Amino acid sequence: MAELTTADLAVTAGKLVTPTGVRAGTVLIAGGRVLAVQDAGAALPPGVPTLDAGDCYVLPGLIDSHVHFRTPGLTHKEDWEHGSRAAVAGGVTTVLDMPNTVPPTLTAEDVRAKAELVRSHSLVDHRFHIGADPDHPETLAGLDPAVATSAKVFMAGHHTAPTVFRDPAQLEKAFIAAAEGGVQLVLHAEDGELFALLDQWWGTPDSYLDYEARRPRTGGIAAVAKVIEMVRRHHTKAHILHLSSREEADLVCAARAAGLPVSFEVTGHHLSFTDTDTRRLGARTRLSPSIRRQSDQDRLWQALVAGEADTIGSDHAPHTVEEKTRTVQESPPGLPGVQELAVAVWTGMRRRLPEEHPDVAVMRLVRHLSERPAELFGLGGKGRIVSGADADLVFFAPDDTWMLSARDVRAKCGWSAYEGWTMTGRVRRTIRRGETVWDADSGTFGSYEGRWIP
Repeated sequence: MAELTTADLAVTAGKLVTPTGVRAGTVLIAGGRVLAVQDAGAALPPGVPTLDAGDCYVLPGLIDSHVHFRTPGLTHKEDWEHGSRAAVAGGVTTVLDMPNTVPPTLTAEDVRAKAELVRSHSLVDHRFHIGADPDHPETLAGLDPAVATSAKVFMAGHHTAPTVFRDPAQLEKAFIAAAEGGVQLVLHAEDGELFALLDQWWGTPDSYLDYEARRPRTGGIAAVAKVIEMVRRHHTKAHILHLSSREEADLVCAARAAGLPVSFEVTGHHLSFTDTDTRRLGARTRLSPSIRRQSDQDRLWQALVAGEADTIGSDHAPHTVEEKTRTVQESPPGLPGVQELAVAVWTGMRRRLPEEHPDVAVMRLVRHLSERPAELFGLGGKGRIVSGADADLVFFAPDDTWMLSARDVRAKCGWSAYEGWTMTGRVRRTIRRGETVWDADSGTFGSYEGRWIP
């Protein structure tokens, strides 16, 4: 017991979510790390402050590997202080931020400059996806892993995606360079040229009544097929973001079964909404890729339950109300979601699988929102409650029922597509490296000392 006397905090829980299952126990914390995980009833070091989680599950801190915190250049709609408040209020302690800012984050110097801008303004630990530059794809071969280990590839453009791979030869160069440099590609896999061709024929969408059909699944299917062929040729690690259709899911699952290093993300909003919601809510659920049909949502849920999907991301992409209420052609795609992510997915699981034991459901949530993103993106010390890991913990009340309103929204934009939803489950406390950074009872946050993870 002598080594345990250096603990500076003890967290006791009747439902501690560990890599081996849910059990009662105590997490001893020292210097922001997990010192030990003790069985229930084991003696605590004398004089150590204790937090009792009560009836809450204690989860490892959640990881959202797909956020747009809009720094630099777009901070009128989101910034790191607000984005990280939304994150910790949703149990997220680590984020990976996207590069489509102004200017875009395309070089090591850009990444370092962004890290400096964020320093002392973030409640969450963070890493950055660098942008793959279609004009210089070869630079991925020499990417310094201390700067970034993943690169975002846009295969289709939209209002906030200025660097798009339109030349197939340049796209292949990016796959070759990433394979050489050991870089994980993360891809917006839609065929922008296919959409342009359809727009020349139909005209651009001017109504949300048929928006999904005007940004069809064929764009995603064609792009995913291209990605799989590039992976087959060059064995590049590829992670497909916000996968939206049943056909895309089938293609990626078949490719992985064939031994190819390809994985995919599902988003909270594709699991939560369908095209009928877009007809009703309009720009609130206008997304890229678009929200699809009930059969597609059912297939994405099947992929999640079966463990075929790898990660769940929010694609937190806020816009102001003024921007979202422009014409259909001018309104940008995207919605806030980092705060809503875990509770929306939990609510969906409990509704779809009401007979499933909550311990099974919570292990799935942790697998896709903590363990797997930590593995996929090499986030050492994150994603698991084990000795030596960062002391990132979440107190999650699985049976709390509440209605989300705009007053709950911590993102700078001040609105949510989930307003009016009756949620099941709530984050009561979020701990980042031993410090409480969100306390739902008092509505208070901790220090803005989130770290850049090299």
